[in-house]
Amino acid sequence: MKVYDIDKIRTIAVVGHPGAGKTSFMESVLHVTGAKPKKGTVEEKNTPSDYLTEEKNRLSSLSMSLIPVEYDGYKFNFLDTPGNREFVSETQQAMKVVKGAICVIDGTQGLDLVSEQVLADLGENNIPTAIFINKMDKENVKFQDLVNKLREIIGYQAVPFLWPIGSSENFKGYVDLVDMKSRVFDGNETVEGDIPDDMKDEIEGLREQIVESVAETSEELLEKHFEGEELTQEEIYKGLKEGVISGELKPIVVGSADKDIGVRTILEMVAKFMPAPNELKPMSGKDPESGEEIERKTDEDEPFSGYVFKTTVDPFIGSVNFVKVFSGTLKSNQEVVVANTKKKTKVGSISSLRGKEQLDIDEIKAGDIGAIIKNEHISTGCTIADPKSPILYEGPEMPTPTIYVAIKPKKKQDEDKISPVLQRLNVEDPSFKVERNAETAQLLIGGQGMTHIEFLLDKMRNMFKVDVDILDQKISYRETIKKKVEAEGRHKKQSGGSGQFGVVNMRFEPVDPNETDFEFEEVIHGGSVPKKFFPAVEKGLIETMEKGPLAGYPVIGIKAPLFDGSYHPVDSNEISFKLAATLAFKNACKNAQPTILEPIMKVEVLVKDDYVGDILGDINKRRGNVLGMDPLDGGKQKISAEVPEAEITKYAIDLKAMTQGSGFFTREFARYQEVPANLVEKIVEEAKLEDEK
Repeated sequence: MKVYDIDKIRTIAVVGHPGAGKTSFMESVLHVTGAKPKKGTVEEKNTPSDYLTEEKNRLSSLSMSLIPVEYDGYKFNFLDTPGNREFVSETQQAMKVVKGAICVIDGTQGLDLVSEQVLADLGENNIPTAIFINKMDKENVKFQDLVNKLREIIGYQAVPFLWPIGSSENFKGYVDLVDMKSRVFDGNETVEGDIPDDMKDEIEGLREQIVESVAETSEELLEKHFEGEELTQEEIYKGLKEGVISGELKPIVVGSADKDIGVRTILEMVAKFMPAPNELKPMSGKDPESGEEIERKTDEDEPFSGYVFKTTVDPFIGSVNFVKVFSGTLKSNQEVVVANTKKKTKVGSISSLRGKEQLDIDEIKAGDIGAIIKNEHISTGCTIADPKSPILYEGPEMPTPTIYVAIKPKKKQDEDKISPVLQRLNVEDPSFKVERNAETAQLLIGGQGMTHIEFLLDKMRNMFKVDVDILDQKISYRETIKKKVEAEGRHKKQSGGSGQFGVVNMRFEPVDPNETDFEFEEVIHGGSVPKKFFPAVEKGLIETMEKGPLAGYPVIGIKAPLFDGSYHPVDSNEISFKLAATLAFKNACKNAQPTILEPIMKVEVLVKDDYVGDILGDINKRRGNVLGMDPLDGGKQKISAEVPEAEITKYAIDLKAMTQGSGFFTREFARYQEVPANLVEKIVEEAKLEDEK
């Protein structure tokens, strides 16, 4: 693949809801540009976009793929992203490096919450966007309703650039409202022609909308338009490009990826109206040493800098790091500094990739995308730069897991393999977490949903030959006391020779468990316990509180002043007072009303208005407390609540079922709270059964 000048490069994310036809769109792009003589399909499992075994098995995109194509003197770097929101981190990384996006919408399904959220994300990231209404040749497409709905959500930025001729099975093609030409599919190819007579009046009105949109991009054009002067085609092109780049215009285009209708026109529009890499503001970063803000222009003459937005790990090839070059040029064997770690490394060989197919390239220039092969020192989220002019680019914030499961190997000999494999997978996907819970002795992995987790475990099985069982996550409860008490701990041991003797009198007071785990005080007067034994008393209490009196969970929220005691000048030692402190705490618990604390999670649920009642009722059933509701654009609500973690271990699955897959949520630890009295006994019994296993 040849090297292109910066003004001939376009980097575009292909986004949209599952099943919208993103992979089919990419197949059509590859076909019409001559990169593939024959189109593949998701069902036939022969598309470059979905090349992973797990994607082929599920017939769905589960990871971002790079699809570069050459057409009419341009290079288009398409990043085909998963539609499933459980893989949102892939889309977020793509947003970091693209200069435009095509949001694919299934015309037969209309707008769902995923599409609305994707459009909102694109708006928040100020990414120029075109909206492709796909499957116009299928039944039940209500194009005008879709346009109206889009305008409800994103306003009159949504402007049709293509208008369909016919609908459903009668869909023949479209009128290009910019060039004022029709393009009709004759069964083999799309043929350009004049506007059908029966559509001319409608098209004139639609064309006027485009002209008005162009006129509003500058005072000069607006004045010219008001005075009745015709805008030239050059002025229209220029105005449309400015409107698209600024976000004031979001072109609506139509077609059928299956029949290649509209795809060539979309490519032409991307070339005309989407920005080249150097047409947006310079990239902003920081000096890794001083933290000072730095701007770097997307220009070959600037010092080299790039951002690694995706890493894949292959057992045979090694790591493959996808890099967007923001400035300068990257060549094979070039020395760079990894700004995140401040370590220097040689990049080794570089390549371009189309799915998993490697394409030979000599260099990656500013604004372009390529891959660094076999370098273990860089990974997703890293900035690499010229060592003489380092810069650090901030990556997107990764979403926190919404569901955790415990895993254990099916084969005992795989126990030592699991941790290294998970580490390698985590290099690929920083959005999942791996935790070893010392309290429950479980190895936990957290992801954005069960599809996400199952995808990771399938990769473990297929790529690294490690198979695991999935177990339910155990909740990390805590224990505390509710009543202030005093207790004595007396340890005395005489067995000939030196004995052991220590007595402590202590007070145990409940305090806020979310502010204090344990606080030890010495308030002794008169030396009844020498100071040299205070650390032993504290240590004895800390070790004892690792396992509470009810169910063996750690004890928190206790203040323990030592106010009296006694010792023997010969027999007293550290172990005596350590054991005395242990006895004091155990004696205190008999009257201190010990209880169980459970972790409370703060959750934010994003749902359509239609599901709000169901969600609120469900939160109530889960012993949750709704904190508030915020109305959002497009008929959505954000519900904030606090819910016990025990009640939402599988909420990601349940929320999908309640909202037909359209609801999302985030969760984070809020605090510990006392478990209702009627549930304490059940938790204690479950803990005892677990200990007996």
